[in-house]
Amino acid sequence: MDIYLVGGAVRDKLLGRPVVDRDWVVVGATPEAMLEAGYKAVGKDFPVFLHGETKEEYALARTERKTGRGYHGFAFHTDPTVTVEQDLERRDLTINAIAERDDGTLVDPFGGVRDIETRTLRHVSPAFAEDPVRLLRVARFAARYAPLGFTVADETMALMRHMVQDGEADHLVPERVWAETRKALSEPMPSIFVRVLRECGALRVLFPEVDALYGVPQRPEFHPEIDTGIHLELVLDAAAKLAPGDALVGWCALTHDLGKALTPADVLPRHIMHEQRGIAPVRELSARLKVPTEYAFMAEMVCKHHLNAHMALELKPATVLRLLDAIGALRRPERLETFLLACMADKRGRLGSETAPYPQADYLRACRDAAAAVTSQPFVAQGLQGPAIGEAMKKAQVQAIASLARTVPESPP
Repeated sequence: MDIYLVGGAVRDKLLGRPVVDRDWVVVGATPEAMLEAGYKAVGKDFPVFLHGETKEEYALARTERKTGRGYHGFAFHTDPTVTVEQDLERRDLTINAIAERDDGTLVDPFGGVRDIETRTLRHVSPAFAEDPVRLLRVARFAARYAPLGFTVADETMALMRHMVQDGEADHLVPERVWAETRKALSEPMPSIFVRVLRECGALRVLFPEVDALYGVPQRPEFHPEIDTGIHLELVLDAAAKLAPGDALVGWCALTHDLGKALTPADVLPRHIMHEQRGIAPVRELSARLKVPTEYAFMAEMVCKHHLNAHMALELKPATVLRLLDAIGALRRPERLETFLLACMADKRGRLGSETAPYPQADYLRACRDAAAAVTSQPFVAQGLQGPAIGEAMKKAQVQAIASLARTVPESPP
């Protein structure tokens, strides 16, 4: 029985990054031998075991064979004669196809170390094309490692385009698309996720509402980048800087401007009512990918109300209160933070505005605190009952917001 450290742990060690999870491959063993050695079986599709003390995963070396379309169309083969090189060959990228022996020496049959040095994301073998999830994984890895200079190899991009043209992307199930997207939105440069998917053609298949934003012009005085798709990329990366690792803010950033793709041509480059037009595609995209309820709700709120946030310092106190009520900020202040971070990313996701101030955020936080401080007790003590209490509270909340000082923003929204 030979045991090798594999995959992300080896890759990240070579990159000098923290190793979070360690996975192991076992060569020359049977499931029975693993159980006798004290490992606990957990794999459903193929033999995977948990170490009794570390709880790390140990998988028997295996090969796989394509049997049908999509992610589940594979047959796996495990046998004590399967070598570590054969196991590595079924992996997606060369940088993930490196194994480490007990003595620290590496097994690198596909040039993964070289590709780490040259900052290249390259597929291991033509078998890459058999699994459509790899389209998303490559885009996600590109989003993670772009700050280190990694790019997708030309031949890998060509293979990904062929996969899309061959219809493989059509067989991706919503749960897998969402799982990879959620991870990608937590990466340092989620714009690269979108860009890679667009370059290979998968964005049009999986996120047509997002793909439709490219080529749509905006007013240059507010958006020097002009192209709405480029604006979206800038907003995604601004969100990643403002809220590192926060996929919820990232999802709101990704979907906040979908209505601009629906602006009538004779109105361009203005986008009057794009917030309202965007609600339907946001709902459709969230439903199609089966995103969590909170993601769907907050995406709709940011889409519908982000211009109100930009104009917060000009809104009437009663309008501000309606905004806070719509978001649910009085009961759940964390929702206001998500909303404000996404709106701030929208403001900073424009050429030349990367560090633009956003006094609207502090003002809306103060409005929320002032309104939340109003309680029902004084009105109950006055003898008010039923709906009268709620009306009195709302009036007091409006007055509390009206008493706050406002700072005029330095630039237009």
